[in-house]
Amino acid sequence: MDTKKLRQKILDLAIRGKLVPQDPNDEPASVLLERIRAEKERLIAEGKIKRPKKSKASSASSHYPQFEIPDSWESRTADNVTYHFI
Repeated sequence: MDTKKLRQKILDLAIRGKLVPQDPNDEPASVLLERIRAEKERLIAEGKIKRPKKSKASSASSHYPQFEIPDSWESRTADNVTYHFI
């Protein structure tokens, strides 16, 4: 197997959550995403970051093929988990 194919296979396994065993004690992604949302709202209220503009793209899933991910994972765009500082 050449380097390019090996790299692609490793990336494929990683994004599907199959590169390493999943720890059932890890909190679900939904809990982490809720903490991120609450922190962003707090920073917006304090005037430290701007509210992100609405994305025109319908969703990330429209650009990428669908595949199974572990139950504790969620698919989100980068805007859902990043801050835009003033």
